Amino acid sequence: MTPKTLAAAWPSWAGRAAVVWSLLYATGAALAAVTGPAFGYSLLGKGTGTGPEAAAAALYGTAAVLAYALLRRPGVRWLSTAAWAVVALCLTSGFAALLSPLHLLFFLSRNQPPVDWAALANQTAAVLGAILWACAALAHRRHALGTCPYCGRHPGGRAGDRPAGRDGWAHGTAPSAAPPNPAPAPRAGLVAVAALVPYTALKTAWALGVTPGYTGTGRPGVDPEYTSDLGIRLYDHGVDVTAVLALLGMALALALTRPWGRRLPRLPLLALGWAGAGALAPFGIFLATVGALAWAGAVDIGMADHAPWVVAVAYSSFSGYGLALARATRAHQRATRRPCERC
Repeated sequence: MTPKTLAAAWPSWAGRAAVVWSLLYATGAALAAVTGPAFGYSLLGKGTGTGPEAAAAALYGTAAVLAYALLRRPGVRWLSTAAWAVVALCLTSGFAALLSPLHLLFFLSRNQPPVDWAALANQTAAVLGAILWACAALAHRRHALGTCPYCGRHPGGRAGDRPAGRDGWAHGTAPSAAPPNPAPAPRAGLVAVAALVPYTALKTAWALGVTPGYTGTGRPGVDPEYTSDLGIRLYDHGVDVTAVLALLGMALALALTRPWGRRLPRLPLLALGWAGAGALAPFGIFLATVGALAWAGAVDIGMADHAPWVVAVAYSSFSGYGLALARATRAHQRATRRPCERC
């Protein structure tokens, strides 16, 4: 079976793949708990004892039981809802892998600690698990609703009026004309752009020599010990590399919600959109929480030379951008969906 054929038949194997992946990942966590921190399961890549590994083994072992229930009880709708919680768990385990491409951007920083390849491989496997579990959850939900497993639409009439075919899915005998694709969500794109404006404006102002929110000495936003020579040269000319990346993120959000974005390759846009949303939404929420606690004086984050609002307002805008980007990506995915040839 070719990869293309395998991808086309994903509703038939997604549930079994989720079972196998969960068992393998839980087994690895159990081995790590027995042998000590290993295989990248240790919390934040540090030797923290067997507690986190044992917890991971228990959680993913439970996930394997849930995956088996998805196969045995295809009509129980709440099981697919619970499956999305496992997707979130997998993304939590593999969160750092979503940001790992930043290691390739040599112009961003230098003198970084060496990459923990075992942890990175483990996190990548967790991201793969999130994909498999999302496929399993989607396939189970569509089966329970009686919709087409490939596109999620009701092929014709109501789900209860259609007999099940040989594959167990409900298909229509006389499909009606496919409904027009929904329009993209322009507001989501504008919200995503607006969310990054505070961060972009702040970092650009710092690069230009205006330092709102900074009370220390030196140049905020650039550390010669970690910033590469290219990054320093750009900063000397008023260009902050991270602000440029924020502008590219704005362009991505607009491409997902504007008519001209439909002329761009669909799969790369969707991949960038979902990856950015999955990485930045929780990252921004974390920064917002830490910034609010620091502003209240509850924690010390080692940024005494920055005003309390810097992290809470500017950096936490990643959460709003990530959530809006998810909405924009979903709208673009639905708006550019081709007619289903199977239903």
